[in-house]
Amino acid sequence: MTGNPLDDGARCPCLSGDTYGSCCGRYHAGLRPGPDGTAPGPHAPTAEALMRSRYSAFAVGDADYLLATWHAAARPADLELDDDVEWRRLDVVRTEAGGPFDTTGVVEFVAHHRSRTDPADRGRLHEVSRFVREGDRWSYVDGAVQG
Repeated sequence: MTGNPLDDGARCPCLSGDTYGSCCGRYHAGLRPGPDGTAPGPHAPTAEALMRSRYSAFAVGDADYLLATWHAAARPADLELDDDVEWRRLDVVRTEAGGPFDTTGVVEFVAHHRSRTDPADRGRLHEVSRFVREGDRWSYVDGAVQG
């Protein structure tokens, strides 16, 4: 894992109301290889859960998780996160499909951020993201940034 993981008892960055350990943290930990080299899970059961866990991975700086949950056909070779960006709030606008029995899903969200060095420098990312499920795992395919 890269970045600065949260304590399992801390509030989850995705703002679900759960603790990090019982929310996104369990998915982050589930993709760390076990002694046999496989990732034991648990894995996000829905497209929205994966999107929330990816937002939380950005918030804690877990580039490994982001790469592992990116669909192989679209995954970049590496990912460098900006340490100056502090992710502050996630608003899920809507979801289409993406349930446990679907193979595709769409999640629209707005992620709010600010600069760590200049807190007055604030912004937001409004994106419509596409996800695909293969077997028991959801993957991020791509996203269209909205105006």
